[in-house]
Amino acid sequence: MAKDNLICFDWAAKRLLRQKSNFVVLEGLLSTLLNEDIKIERMLESESNQELMDDKFNRVDMLAENSRGELIIIEIQNNRELDYFHRMLYGVSKAVTEYISMGDPYSNVKKIYSVNIVYFDLGQGKDYIYHGSTEFRGIHYNDILKLSDRQQEQFRYVNAGNLFPEYYVLRVDEFDKKAVTPLDEWILFLKTGDIPDGAKAKGLPEARERLRIDLLSPPEKQRYNAHMEALRYQRSVIQTSLIDGRAEGLAEGRAKGRAEGRAEGRAEGLAEARAEGEVLLEKRLEEIVLQCYNNGLTLEQIQAITKLSEDKIKAVVDRRM
Repeated sequence: MAKDNLICFDWAAKRLLRQKSNFVVLEGLLSTLLNEDIKIERMLESESNQELMDDKFNRVDMLAENSRGELIIIEIQNNRELDYFHRMLYGVSKAVTEYISMGDPYSNVKKIYSVNIVYFDLGQGKDYIYHGSTEFRGIHYNDILKLSDRQQEQFRYVNAGNLFPEYYVLRVDEFDKKAVTPLDEWILFLKTGDIPDGAKAKGLPEARERLRIDLLSPPEKQRYNAHMEALRYQRSVIQTSLIDGRAEGLAEGRAKGRAEGRAEGRAEGLAEARAEGEVLLEKRLEEIVLQCYNNGLTLEQIQAITKLSEDKIKAVVDRRM
C-alpha cells in the first residue's frame, strides 16, 4: 500500500470538510457507517450560544444537517476523557434543545446521530465500532413498541425508539485487522491516514484527491505541520505520564498485595494503582497547561496541545495563579 501523504482526518474535519465542495467525503463516511445514502444539506454552527454565564458551550467538531432535516454530530477526540460518555450525552441533549424554537410542537424535535471518532480506549469491549440506540421492549411480552400507523406516516419510522438519538463510537486505535469491508477501509484511513489501493468505499476516492497535503497553501501547510507536531508532542507526553503513573501505582500495589498476602490485597493494590496513575496523569496535564500559559501560548494553542476544554484550562490557571 503506497503512502498517499494525506491530511489527517482531524485537521480536515475542522477546516476542509466544512466546504460544500468537499461534502462528498463526509457523506461517504456517514453513508458507509449508517448503511444508508446520506446527503448533507449544510453545516450548522458548532458552538451553541450561552443563555447563562455558567452554561457550557456545546463545541463539537462538526454539526451537519442531512437532506431529511436530521442532525449529525461528528466529534473527533484524541485524548482520554473519563467523562466522555457524558460529553456525548450533553452534546446531543444541547442540540435537541438548540434546534427547536419556543412554541414549536414537539414533533419538530430533530432526530440526531452522534458519531464519535476516538483515538483512545473508551470503555471496555472487543469491538472497534459500537452503535447505541433506544429500544422500548415490553416487560411481560418482550415485544417492541411501535409507532401507530398515523405516526409512522408522519415521522417515517416504524419503532418508537427510532425517534430518539443514536450514537456511534469508532474506537479507531482498536482496529488491527486487514481492511476487508468498506467500513474497514474508512477505519484504516482514520487510523493511519492512508487509503488502501483499490479502496472502493464511498467517499474515499474523493478523499484521496482532495485531502492531499501538497494542495495546501504554504501558510496552511505551516499551520498543519505545527498542528501535527503539537499532536505528536501531546500524545508522547500523555503516554509517558500514563505509563509512569501506572508503573508507580502497580509497583506500590504489588508490594501492598504481597505484604498482605491475600487476593483481596492484590486486587485493592491494582485498583489503587490505576487510580494513582490517573491522578499523576491529571497532575502532568496541569503542569503542561501552566507551562504553556507561562510561555505565552494562546488558549487555542493550549487546547491543541492538551485537548482539554476551555473551562478546564481556565480552572487550572485560576487555581494556580
